[in-house]
Amino acid sequence: MTWSVLHIIGIFAYAASGAFVAMQAKFSIIGIFVLGLTTSYGGAVIRNVVLDVPISDIWDRQSLLIVLITLTTIVFVERKWVNHWKRWGYFFDSIGLASFAIQGGLLAKSLQHDLGIIVIASMFTGVGGGMVRDLLAGRPPLALKEEIHAILTFLCAICIWSGWSSPIELTTLVVFVVFIRMFSIHNKWRLELPCNRIENQ
Repeated sequence: MTWSVLHIIGIFAYAASGAFVAMQAKFSIIGIFVLGLTTSYGGAVIRNVVLDVPISDIWDRQSLLIVLITLTTIVFVERKWVNHWKRWGYFFDSIGLASFAIQGGLLAKSLQHDLGIIVIASMFTGVGGGMVRDLLAGRPPLALKEEIHAILTFLCAICIWSGWSSPIELTTLVVFVVFIRMFSIHNKWRLELPCNRIENQ
């Protein structure tokens, strides 16, 4: 799995994720495209600002075409499919989280940064677009409600820092992250904080 394949997977998954959130919120066609675009590129914009890399580097004809085709297709999806958002939305979000976190880590490592910066790049790239999407949709960002988001981006960063770069290694990492995220959602894994335990009593 090369950088370009990861990029395509992440762009497609996050574009679909943003579009489904917009449809669930009953946004207009403009709203669907805005959320799809910001979900696909929001994390990369934040990452490039942090790494002091030109933001213009994230734009390319191929990725924009993929996003526009994905969003245009979803616009014509029947309303009943929006009801499947909770299942498919989390799945697409998990794919985007995995592929974008790996992308961020690979970029930071290619710039010869240390583990700390690789972790930050992975985290912002993985969850940044989703956070922008949720804020625009007027709902609490998932990344701020689920600890698993941060944990999985840390895992991606550590693997990249350790030298994982072959197609089989990166593919395994994507599959593992998606599996753990979906498993955690199914089992409602949460880190119970002392303050929350007090409130629930």
